[in-house]
Amino acid sequence: LRQISQRTISTASRRQFENRVPEKQKLFQEDNGIPVHLKGGVMDSLLYRVTMGLSVFGTAYVVYELLVASMPKKQK
Repeated sequence: LRQISQRTISTASRRQFENRVPEKQKLFQEDNGIPVHLKGGVMDSLLYRVTMGLSVFGTAYVVYELLVASMPKKQK
């Protein structure tokens, strides 16, 4: 506890990171026919497909549950 209280708190970053904004701007502004939400590469494509799959599955499940709820239960 004493070491933590004696350690100086620095707001300056210890590492200096390279500014990659200009190269990202070139990538996203390039007119290559790819939609902007897929220009990030494989990870963007994977996230898009997972999201679309979950949306389709969720929609189908909701329609199924609505159909089940709309059917009258059989009386014994």
